[in-house]
Amino acid sequence: MAVKRVGNQTVILQKPPIILESASIAGKKEGEGPLADYFDMILEDDLFGEKTWEKAESRLIREVLLKVIDKACLSYSDINYVISGDLLNQCIAASFGVRESQIPFFGVYGACSTMAESISLGSMIIDGGFADHIVCMTSSHFCSAEKQFRFPLEMGSQRPPTAQWTVTGAGAVLLSSDISGIGITKITTGYIADKGIKDANNMGAAMAPATAATIVAHFKDTGLQPDYYDMIITGDLGKFGGELCCSMVENEGYKIKDRYKDCGVLIYDLEKQDVACGGSGCGCSAVVLTSYLYQLLKEGFIKRILFVATGALLSTTSSQQGESILGIAHAVSVERIGI
Repeated sequence: MAVKRVGNQTVILQKPPIILESASIAGKKEGEGPLADYFDMILEDDLFGEKTWEKAESRLIREVLLKVIDKACLSYSDINYVISGDLLNQCIAASFGVRESQIPFFGVYGACSTMAESISLGSMIIDGGFADHIVCMTSSHFCSAEKQFRFPLEMGSQRPPTAQWTVTGAGAVLLSSDISGIGITKITTGYIADKGIKDANNMGAAMAPATAATIVAHFKDTGLQPDYYDMIITGDLGKFGGELCCSMVENEGYKIKDRYKDCGVLIYDLEKQDVACGGSGCGCSAVVLTSYLYQLLKEGFIKRILFVATGALLSTTSSQQGESILGIAHAVSVERIGI
């Protein structure tokens, strides 16, 4: 019997895993934004000393894995699993990034929802008693994403106002079976929503319905109200998608606007940086969570957040075959426990 399950989509963890440490690496453009002081490392060169954008993204994964383990004063041998994924074909940034570690590896794909997906799975594994230390992480890179999903950079394509800028960066959390700290207490797993949107330059609108559905499901399953959380954070809906999501959630009877933020809006200065609606990419929510949000929680400025990473499940194959952009969103409750 699934005794930890409430409602249709949510589980409440009996032994909430703790974020023992976090690590973040951001690109040059992200380092010029308002969250620069929170990042562990800012790249001076988006090639990161490599010959290709894809190799640079794999190095992001490799370095953020090393950094989070070092910050926790642990070694590779102390880590039971790595759970990671990314946007590149067959998640090659993650697989090539961890190939030398010899840590048992789960590769996952949730597009830009991957950080919440990996944290969800890692938390349930630890709560189930199957591991003591798990690293959950993901990455994205502006140049590799543009090359794969849109147009080569050399074409200098113009962006419509609804477009978003893929974040160059990687974020990692090291989950532990410790009993006090910043813990993962609840998980609401989203389902795929398809509203028929096909415009790859309007992913906020494509993801908003799935995001709203997950947020509403979380409140219905748990019986909580929005004011339980200090902040409700979406992954990368951007300015337009975020406004649409808030409106859809409010239509279901939950007012979240006064505590709502989007990582894609937080990571850039939308007035001064040419990013249209804001940031996107797997690294967007991962970098913001593991730097700015984790620090706010650690220092006690906030006590609880609902972290809802959002994903647009499209590929070049599906787009070229005329398919719509599927949306997905997963939510995790991140709370101060015993501190």
